[in-house]
Amino acid sequence: MTSEIHYPNAPITEAVIDIQVTVPVSVETLARVNESEPDYPKSDKLNAASGAMMFGPDANTFATATTQPLGYLFRSSDGFHIYQSRLNGFTFSRLLHYPHWAAFSSEGRRLWEKYRDVAQPSAITRVALRYVNRIDIPLPVKDLADYLRTVPQISPDLPQGLSTYFMQLVIPLADIKGGSVINQTIIEPAKPAVVSLVLDIDVFRTVDIPQSDSELWKLLEELRKKKNEVFEACITEEARRLFR
Repeated sequence: MTSEIHYPNAPITEAVIDIQVTVPVSVETLARVNESEPDYPKSDKLNAASGAMMFGPDANTFATATTQPLGYLFRSSDGFHIYQSRLNGFTFSRLLHYPHWAAFSSEGRRLWEKYRDVAQPSAITRVALRYVNRIDIPLPVKDLADYLRTVPQISPDLPQGLSTYFMQLVIPLADIKGGSVINQTIIEPAKPAVVSLVLDIDVFRTVDIPQSDSELWKLLEELRKKKNEVFEACITEEARRLFR
């Protein structure tokens, strides 16, 4: 298995670099990250919501909800790039038309360095790389196992038809001192005569995280290679034919 297979019709619908941190600055300060960024003219405020429910002795129930400012979300003019400048971290996303790792990571690193200069994080606590894939399988589909190597197993005492499902696996990966979260589900078909499956792979580390930019990006390169290995381990040769 190689981690460098290139697919002309790769099924990637979103790629995400996520770096969680602790910062000593205010939310207002984080707005400065987007200064002098004409390519990201659209912005939204991000809020963290919390709530509580209290039960009184007279059987009355009270519910409360609060929101607190968390940071900002900035969108590129073409809508393909999004990044978040938050009190708890930085996230950079590419939506559709994923180019290649070099271009994606270069822009992510550029924006991260701006975020780091402004936010001055005291510690990096989690680093993750996430790729969301949509696999369009031509109808009729006899068995999902023809395309995915891990699928739901239905009891033989139940009808074998499956209209939808959601499955999540959390797998430790000792070689990268981290793990992978794999989500699978069926979504609305992207076009007629197909079944659309989501294969969502998040590879992460929460311990022994490098704090310098150069070492941090070496770690992200390592996570990318592991993500590719996880992706290849999840699919069959029949699925690969769809991407070539």
